[in-house]
Amino acid sequence: MISAIGSGLTAFTLGVYVFNATGTATSYSLIILCAFLPFFVLSPFGGVLADRFDRRLLIILGDLGAATGLVFILAMILFWKIELWQIYVGAAFSSVFVAVQAPAYKAIVSDLVPPESYAKASGMVQLAGAAQFLIAPVIAGLLMGFMEIKYILIIDILTYLVAIICVIVVRKQTGNFVAAQERSRVIDELKEGFVATVSNKGILSLISIIALILFYIGLLQSLLGPMVLSFADVKTLGIAQSVCAIGMLVSSLFIGVLGQSKSQARILAIFLGLMGIFFASIGLSTNIYLIVIPGFLFFMTVPFVNSSIEVLIRKNIDNATQGRVWSFVSVITYLGSVFAYLSAGFLADHVFNPLFQPDGMLANSLGWLVGTGAGRGIGFMFVVSGLSVTVLAFFIFRSRQIRALEV
Repeated sequence: MISAIGSGLTAFTLGVYVFNATGTATSYSLIILCAFLPFFVLSPFGGVLADRFDRRLLIILGDLGAATGLVFILAMILFWKIELWQIYVGAAFSSVFVAVQAPAYKAIVSDLVPPESYAKASGMVQLAGAAQFLIAPVIAGLLMGFMEIKYILIIDILTYLVAIICVIVVRKQTGNFVAAQERSRVIDELKEGFVATVSNKGILSLISIIALILFYIGLLQSLLGPMVLSFADVKTLGIAQSVCAIGMLVSSLFIGVLGQSKSQARILAIFLGLMGIFFASIGLSTNIYLIVIPGFLFFMTVPFVNSSIEVLIRKNIDNATQGRVWSFVSVITYLGSVFAYLSAGFLADHVFNPLFQPDGMLANSLGWLVGTGAGRGIGFMFVVSGLSVTVLAFFIFRSRQIRALEV
């Protein structure tokens, strides 16, 4: 949780810095892409490592490497004049090591927790991750008012050290690592993980639909900041994001303490449908309160969706291949996010925002729905995306293959 807060500080600060330096949504979404793409490409190899070696050591290695990327950006600020490409390089370097850390962290839950507690464990893990969205934005928004970016980077680097110390303590308490299987060629292990992922038609159907949903959510991740900054300041954006993320805190606590119904497929469909409705509502207004309220409700649905997906998949794969399977699940589902990060800035700057300028082609027709002017094309993108997520929730509800994962 402490490390997640530090990462959230840096993510918020660098995003705002880049947007203020360029004034374009494209540059804002590009930094998200650079921080994500290496993880996306290398995650399957991280999954192989997670099934071969001590997952606790891999988490430590991943945190050390991720901190090194931040040290690079900090050095550029301290000793040279920082440029945008240097920020992109540092973010990408950190992402390489997240590809090592993330599969190990995901798979280690099955090492430490009995199957009947998977849903509760998922809620607690999400609670820690929620700190990145709950606490970090408001702190970052306040710190940026009187603190230079270099000091925020130093804070984040220190939080990585805290996380590493925690894992070292856990490693001493849980004993030595014992390999779950004999090691074979990396390519064979990758193939085995891929087959284990796609051979189950229910899992394949589920992750294919989730990939589409993550495309729309990727648009929200890339463009919420530019939309709000088109009519508000950095402090308002930070407070708004933190208040919205309280919804994630509430539902993560609920799941972590009480667990979740056994009908995971039904819960997934219901909360995805609600997520889509709240998502669409975020784009309807420039009133910050009418953005924060549906934003809060949107975040409240996220842990229920994530926990349902995690339990459905975790119950249908063998622990010995979990590192690789989770890596391939990430690769397939996050294809949607990659396309979103690649296209979000262009769509906002060159397609939708111009359409909703006062003299734009859609200003006099659909302008009544979302308004006209700066950032309203992004608002319209959110409306369309949210409605699309609701439609996909219906397909999950009707899918026999996904419901079969309950068995």
